Amino acid sequence: MNPPFRLYVITDRRLAPDGDLPALVGRALQGIPADSVGVQLREKDLGADALLSLARDVLAVTRPAGVPLLINDRVDVALAAGADGVHLAGHSLPAAEARDLLGSDRYLAASTHDLAQARAAVSGGCDFVTFGPVFHTPSKASMGSSLGLGGLREACAALAPFPLVALGGVTPDNAAECHAAGAAGVSVIRAVLSAPDPAAACRALIVADE
Repeated sequence: MNPPFRLYVITDRRLAPDGDLPALVGRALQGIPADSVGVQLREKDLGADALLSLARDVLAVTRPAGVPLLINDRVDVALAAGADGVHLAGHSLPAAEARDLLGSDRYLAASTHDLAQARAAVSGGCDFVTFGPVFHTPSKASMGSSLGLGGLREACAALAPFPLVALGGVTPDNAAECHAAGAAGVSVIRAVLSAPDPAAACRALIVADE
């Protein structure tokens, strides 16, 4: 399954007014073409029960909009919630084992930070990967220096036509550069969830990446 979206929105419920993440996701998706956006539920501090409950609440927003919801790391939660897939982190199950559990009708993605990790994700059966940080961003400071557009371009060329989604410091001002470097799409957190108008931010990122 190739990703049907150009924009991959990663959640952080701390950015949601009054902690209402489903409502924030709903505002972000308002009027957005269903085939343009995917959402990753990335709330790493939640236990299984709380994450499952939140996943079901977010699915109640994404499913009617026709937008895929992937769960970060937790294959068990994704299956229990009936989510559309899983996004693997560095400490997650190996991709091949996650794929065996998920089957072929759900998305499998992974976070990658260099070409070797991206190659491993491809061989493990992932449908796409996030790749970065492309630009500097405080949320990815622990990953060291940014890879830059050159690093993104090299990885996209090496793995073509496998889809890489650019991550890290992406904004409407540089999303087109990511696409020009070969990225299949862009991934953001604050650029959408912290925007005064999340839906307008989504539209701007989709247009910039076309």
